[in-house]
Amino acid sequence: MKFSVRSVALLLGILLLSACGALERRQAVPSQDVELAQIPGIPDARFWPMSSNEALINLAIESIGLEQLAREQDGLEVELPPAVFLAISGGGDNGAFGAGLLNGWSARGDRPQFKVVTGVSTGALIAPFAFLGAGYDDELSQVYTSISQKDIFEKRSILSALTQDGLGDTTPLYKLIRNYVDETFLAEVANQYHRGRLLFIGTTNLDAQQPVIWNMGAIAAANIAESAELFHRIMLASASIPGAFPPVMIDVEVAGRRYQEMHVDGGVMAQVFLYPPAIAGARSASKLHENRERRAYIIRNARLDANWSDVNRSTVSITGKAIITLLQSQGFGDLFRIYLTTLEDGVEYNLAYIDSDFDAIHREEFDREYMQALYRYAFDLAEKGYQWHRYPPGYEPATE
Repeated sequence: MKFSVRSVALLLGILLLSACGALERRQAVPSQDVELAQIPGIPDARFWPMSSNEALINLAIESIGLEQLAREQDGLEVELPPAVFLAISGGGDNGAFGAGLLNGWSARGDRPQFKVVTGVSTGALIAPFAFLGAGYDDELSQVYTSISQKDIFEKRSILSALTQDGLGDTTPLYKLIRNYVDETFLAEVANQYHRGRLLFIGTTNLDAQQPVIWNMGAIAAANIAESAELFHRIMLASASIPGAFPPVMIDVEVAGRRYQEMHVDGGVMAQVFLYPPAIAGARSASKLHENRERRAYIIRNARLDANWSDVNRSTVSITGKAIITLLQSQGFGDLFRIYLTTLEDGVEYNLAYIDSDFDAIHREEFDREYMQALYRYAFDLAEKGYQWHRYPPGYEPATE
């Protein structure tokens, strides 16, 4: 998601006024056991990208074998087509840009099937639809052109905000997720996972201050009653701005003992991710190359030009604008990090973002008219043939 200066200022004001009390929760995982914690019944549900990436590499290698098997069963040549990756960033209601771009790409007729799709925050809400392809374009359009603020959260009173765990109640968003991501939807995600395609969503484990990459295909394919609920809660967690929205508590186990993790917006750790940079240089990842053409498409649901405003000379206004600037700077850093990873790994880099020619008025968060205008803007660009940027913003390679 994203912050406005007003929302950051309000949050800071409440934090300054709030007492030290906290809602009850089950014990957090002890620090020494953080990466040992598992989701009961789904041992391959997630990965810890700040530590060992061997399990993630092994999954990627196994997925290639599943791709080849699926092609053989379909009567196609076993030789694999280009591997196409899609990474979708956070950005709140600016997710209408990513939705419009993908649907306009479908309308043009040359949108590829993605081998890997990743999503963070609002990108986590788009990613499952993008993963399943053009057959879900209508649903994606509905989500980003027909909703308004009331479909995302209910505002809490100042008193409730002081005693609860967020300024807003995201029950409406949770209901929206459950409505669209039903049993049929999950069965299709599971089927594609068994065919070697991968869907990842990023959250932040706030207890451990670590990013978590969730293997959504494995969760959808798990033969346990809780898998659908977990799938929905991860999507919600990835879009849960700390302080603004309640965190999502996820039950885990370590050696048979139950604990609880606190998960919030994946954008706290990264606005967008492709795959951990360590994978590019890992020897065990050599089977991922084998001369296969690979292309990465990164959708940044945000503007990259400066958001100028006359900042009031007050503590709250200054701090609020500084936090927004920090988040924007982090987003730039993520785009450069992905570029360096693709450069090292021989993957083609393609970037899309909201350009300075889009000037619709943005009255409030999840402003329906703004989202509709942004969706149409991106749709039209993609339908005509979007000119993807081959380098991160402000960077041009040296020419001889």
